[in-house]
Amino acid sequence: MRFIINALSFSKNLQAISGVLTTNNTLPILDNFLFELKDSDLHVTASDLETTLKVRIPLENASAGDIEKIAVPAKMLLDILKTFADIPLTFSVNAENLAIEISSGEGKYKLAGLDAEMYPMLPEKNNITQVMMSSSVLSTAIAKTIFAASNDELRPQMSGVFCELTPEYSTFVATDAHKLIRYRRFDAKAEESASFILPKKPLNLLKNILTSKKEEMEVSMEFNNTNVFFNFENYSMVCRLIDSKYPNYESAIPKENPNKLIVDREAFLTAIRRVEIFANQATHQVRLKVDGNEVFVNAEDVEYSNEAVERLPCSYEGTEIEIGFNGKFLMEMLANSDTDQILIEMSQPNRAGIILPVREGEEESNEDILMLVMPVMLAN
Repeated sequence: MRFIINALSFSKNLQAISGVLTTNNTLPILDNFLFELKDSDLHVTASDLETTLKVRIPLENASAGDIEKIAVPAKMLLDILKTFADIPLTFSVNAENLAIEISSGEGKYKLAGLDAEMYPMLPEKNNITQVMMSSSVLSTAIAKTIFAASNDELRPQMSGVFCELTPEYSTFVATDAHKLIRYRRFDAKAEESASFILPKKPLNLLKNILTSKKEEMEVSMEFNNTNVFFNFENYSMVCRLIDSKYPNYESAIPKENPNKLIVDREAFLTAIRRVEIFANQATHQVRLKVDGNEVFVNAEDVEYSNEAVERLPCSYEGTEIEIGFNGKFLMEMLANSDTDQILIEMSQPNRAGIILPVREGEEESNEDILMLVMPVMLAN
């Protein structure tokens, strides 16, 4: 195997897939990239068994010779590539002893490769269903939900994003029992209804790659009962689905919320950021008190005698209410909204609050987002 490749672009491609790699692999071979030379393309694979990410890199000068694939130490390769400028590198592999030599004009560097046959095989595509989705829709859906997914390993079904596909729309849901995001797209549909839970790690990797691309592209999402396959541009990803039943999230969303507060999103977010600094660092409790056309944002830490309050103008319909929320959760949700104003629907101080975007006039949108946050009990 021998090929010439630009050091800078090669490094960028490998960095994009290297997020899959972990330091505590059960199989030592997974500390390596898998190189496969097919025609004039180099296919590089990274895997942790649960997720496999592959990039295809076109080459101008390549020949397979006696060996078409080899496992290459990932960390050492990434470290050496970072040191090179925008120059061509020549890679050559000795088929007999699997030694890899990298030439950079003035320098030569050797590292030991491993037998590619030890690298795990990709799962086969059996009984798959395909859905096409634009890259912007998919990356936005991930970004607007994934922060609400749980980190609790004892509840694996809540540690990912629930994807529900129908002929009318696609819904993405994430919750950790304290906050819940339901993100729905009416411009992403499936021919048949299906649902599955996508793990958090591959979704973050996918989002990072999609958002790094300037141009819009179509993403193919193929899935069966055990895996989901993503294909776009020169990347492909396979990840194992979370094998569990997702909780009935619709039952957690309160339907009767007579108290409706409309407030400027940016001003509200800025006020919470300032006030939350003075909150108890265990509960992060921020208190909202709505009186007429004003909302008071208050936080205090009795133990250290810290307190802050801000007053904001608002539009309010309902009875006077005082309710507490986790300020960190509120800031995450407000930061993930992009409208000028937001609507907060409430019923009782011990019931969940609903945060919705406020669309201006007749503005239409292909997205519908509902954010739910559980209250923090107020101490009298």
